[in-house]
Amino acid sequence: MNKIKITQTKSSIKKGKNQKANLEALGLKRIGHSVEHTETPNIKGMIGKVEHLIKVEAVK
Repeated sequence: MNKIKITQTKSSIKKGKNQKANLEALGLKRIGHSVEHTETPNIKGMIGKVEHLIKVEAVK
């Protein structure tokens, strides 16, 4: 599967419990923090819930 790089670009302050939990499940801890994941349906679903707080890039 393809790898993707996820970077948190905005704060989770004043966001709902579910959005904070999704960021934590993705492994993001603070603004500017990046993680790499394989592109699975589970990860895509979590990205969809917090796409306004993150930036997603394809990794070669």
